[in-house]
Amino acid sequence: MKTEAGHKAIAAGGKMTVLHAPVGVMSIVTSLVAFFILASSIVFLFDRGQEEQVQMAVEHGRQEVQVKLEAGLQEPAIRGTTEEGDASNEECNWSRGRWVYDNVSRPLYNGLKCAFIFPEVACDKYGRKDVMYQHWRWQPHGCDLPRFDAIKLLEKLRNKRLVFVGDSVNRNQWVSLVCMVEASIPDDRLKIRIFNGSLISFRALEYNATIDFYWSPLLVESNSDNPIIHRVEYRIIRADRIEKHASVWRDADIVVFNSYLWWRKQKDDMRMKVMYGSFEDGDAKLDEMEMVDGFEIALKKLTEWLGENIDKSKTRIFFAGSSPTHSWASDWGGEDKNKCFNETEPIYKTGYKAATTDYSLMATAKSYFRTLEPKGIHVQILNITELSDYRKDGHPTVFRKQYVPLTKEQIADPASYADCTHWCLPGVPDVWNEFLYGYLVQK
Repeated sequence: MKTEAGHKAIAAGGKMTVLHAPVGVMSIVTSLVAFFILASSIVFLFDRGQEEQVQMAVEHGRQEVQVKLEAGLQEPAIRGTTEEGDASNEECNWSRGRWVYDNVSRPLYNGLKCAFIFPEVACDKYGRKDVMYQHWRWQPHGCDLPRFDAIKLLEKLRNKRLVFVGDSVNRNQWVSLVCMVEASIPDDRLKIRIFNGSLISFRALEYNATIDFYWSPLLVESNSDNPIIHRVEYRIIRADRIEKHASVWRDADIVVFNSYLWWRKQKDDMRMKVMYGSFEDGDAKLDEMEMVDGFEIALKKLTEWLGENIDKSKTRIFFAGSSPTHSWASDWGGEDKNKCFNETEPIYKTGYKAATTDYSLMATAKSYFRTLEPKGIHVQILNITELSDYRKDGHPTVFRKQYVPLTKEQIADPASYADCTHWCLPGVPDVWNEFLYGYLVQK
């Protein structure tokens, strides 16, 4: 646009010279001089523009060839991205796309150098030798994700507090985001991590920015509220109690909720208990019900609390989609006994959805959150389920810290204790945070 404006300005200047020059030989000479100056300027600018375009094309081609040669796996189709993403991104569905092998711009950080990484997701530290899982970039169809900029995010979070609320997969996402931003703060004195029971805080002191994780796997109060001591198989929620948890996120500027895995059945006949009233008041009552019914009770209480208490002029609310597990290899044509052990590449089938991934829970969540819209409260879903479903290669399996000594049987059969639930870092949760970043800085 600047070049075009420059041409117009020169042309306008040339026209004025011709109109106001005296009639005669001097007028003709002056006109010819102005014409040649104008023509030279246009040729110069045109040649310069072509040169820049050629240079950009060469660099683009060089990058594309480098990825193809080093990857040798699939057509990367690398496209240029702007600082904020394409102008058309507003209507683009980021959740539909494909994984592209990209060892030029991925990973976004070095997991071995992130001082805040947790040992259960530090796969390369615990012996995973294949690092291809770190080099996959999510490419939406027809657009690009905004390019992640840690400094821009920290500026966005200046004097603010972001809280992740949920289970260990949400903690996985929290660790990812902390690693994504902490590398941009080279001075270790300006970043700290604080443990306080169910609350873990990362603070970027220079920005007065806080990124928290709060353990609340079932959203409402439950017998699983202790992040270390809890029984996965036996679950009790308190249908009408959420305030203890809500007091932690009440003053937050951004809240990212997550709740999925804890509502899944560990076995076919698994059910849960819902408690009404309290033992203190003598009106306690326990009902047994299906897990999905308990999920709806928790959602109902959460949406009620948000509708009555959230400051919609201050707080932005997100709800992370279901994070798939890859514990049943028959979903992609393997043998179930192997789970995701030794998987080194994603699933390439477009539109793949595992039979064991429950997409209906997110549809249920959306239906409850829609009831908040008339109150002017919008809950943005981070739709990360399908893109994560492809990534059977992204889990720690055996390459993580084991907090309980392994038995001889487990050592003889590594797949039996493979973790196919959480995600190696750098890895898949980094993309979830690219979605979050995109909504915070662009949408």
